[in-house]
Amino acid sequence: MAQPMPEYQQQFSNESPHDSDKTLERQTTAAHQQAHPHLYAHPSNIHPAFGGALQPGLWKPVEHRKFANPAPLGLCAFALTTFVLSCINMHVRGESSPAIAIPVAFGYGGLVQLCAGMWEMAVGNTFGATALSSYGGFWIAYGLLLTPTWNVLGADGPYEGDTGSVMGFFLTGWWIFTTLLLICTLKSTLAFFSLFFFLDICFLLLACENYAHDLGNHSAQLALQKAAGLFGFLAAFMAWYNALAGLQDSRYVPPPRHIKVYITNKLLATPSSRFPSSTSPGPMRVGHTVTTRPSKTLLRRALMKILHFTRYDLDSYKIGCIRSQFRRTGGLSPLH
Repeated sequence: MAQPMPEYQQQFSNESPHDSDKTLERQTTAAHQQAHPHLYAHPSNIHPAFGGALQPGLWKPVEHRKFANPAPLGLCAFALTTFVLSCINMHVRGESSPAIAIPVAFGYGGLVQLCAGMWEMAVGNTFGATALSSYGGFWIAYGLLLTPTWNVLGADGPYEGDTGSVMGFFLTGWWIFTTLLLICTLKSTLAFFSLFFFLDICFLLLACENYAHDLGNHSAQLALQKAAGLFGFLAAFMAWYNALAGLQDSRYVPPPRHIKVYITNKLLATPSSRFPSSTSPGPMRVGHTVTTRPSKTLLRRALMKILHFTRYDLDSYKIGCIRSQFRRTGGLSPLH
C-alpha cells in the first residue's frame, strides 16, 4: 500500500501543478527533507549559518527564488585576487612587483565581485551584499592606487613617494571594516569565521607594514609584508572553501554519498557480512543516502570522519559549540 504524500510535498505540488520544473524541484526538496530531517530541524525552513551563501546566522531563503546563489562567484573573485596579491607579498619565486594584480583587481576582484554584491541584494542577503560590494570596491580602489597613469603613489605624485602613512590609513580603515564583519560571524560556522579572521589579520599586518615603511624600518616592513601574505593565502583558501560549499549546496539537490559509505563498508565488513541476507542488519538505504549502522570501534569512527571530511564538516562546526559529528542514528549526516 502506497504511503500518503507528506503535507509539504502536497503543498509544493499543488501550488503549480502545471509547472513541471517547479514540481520536480519541490518534490526533490520534499524527498530530501524526508530522508534528512535533521537538515530541516528549524521551523518554517529556516537554515543555520552557511558560509557558502555568506549567511552568518539563521536565515530563510526566498521561496522558489528565480536567482542563483551569487555568493560563490563573489567568493571566488575575492579568493583569486587575494591569492595573486599574497604571492607578491610573500615574494614567491622572487617576484615583488604588484603590477600583475592590477588587471585582476579591476576585472575579477573588482567588477565581478561588485556585481555579485549587487545580486546578493536581489536575493535579500544584507551581509553578503555589504561584504562583496565593499571588497569589490576595495579591489577597484587598490587597482587605481597601483595604476601608473593615476600616479597616486609615484615618486612625483602628490605624496612624493612618501606613501607609508596614507597607505596605512587606507588599510587601517579596511581592517576596522573587516573587524565589524568578523563580529557578525562569531556565531557562524568555523570556515566562515576563519575567512574573516585571517582577512582581518592580513589587513592589520599590511597596515603595520606601511607604518614600518614610513618609519624606515625595512627589516620589520619585509617581515610584516610576508606575514600578511601568509594570512592572505589562508584567507584566499578559506574563501575558495566557502565558495565550494556554496557550489555543492545540497539543500535542494541531494549529493551522492554512496562512494564514501561503500568504501567504509568494504574496508570494515567481515567476509560473512559482505553480502548480507534479507534478515541481517546490513546497510540501510535512506532516500539518496546509503548509511551503515554505527559501530563502537575506533577504526570505524576514524574512517567515517576521514571519508566524510568534505564541505559539511568544517562548514558545519559552530563556533563555541563543537559537537561530535558521528550520530547515533547512523550514517554520515552533516551537522546543521
